[in-house]
Amino acid sequence: MVANVRLRPGQQFNPAEKMAIHLHVIDREGQKHTVEAAPQGSLMEVLRELEYGVTATCGGMCSCATCHVYIAAEWIGRLPPQQGDERDLVIALEHHRDNSRLSCQIKLSEDLDDLSLTLASEE
Repeated sequence: MVANVRLRPGQQFNPAEKMAIHLHVIDREGQKHTVEAAPQGSLMEVLRELEYGVTATCGGMCSCATCHVYIAAEWIGRLPPQQGDERDLVIALEHHRDNSRLSCQIKLSEDLDDLSLTLASEE
């Protein structure tokens, strides 16, 4: 699946820019998927469009935790640390782990090409 690449108002198309990154997603059934996405927006925006993806009830406002994912160990240190609201929500989750993150708080960029994650169980 390829997520749409959208240009922001005033943004010029630059063919030298990387147009997609790859995300390696393990769904709740244990199936592995590779997803192509534009290196912009949030991880949640990509995951909620997948048939097997996250619910994202609050639409990325960091208030529901329905976009909970587990980041692969080799990637957790490469992401910005959790901020207060995210940390508080994640700690309260029944299925919390040390590598738990809310996908709405992870901004996609070319640096996240080949990011690996697992969708958390629904709460």
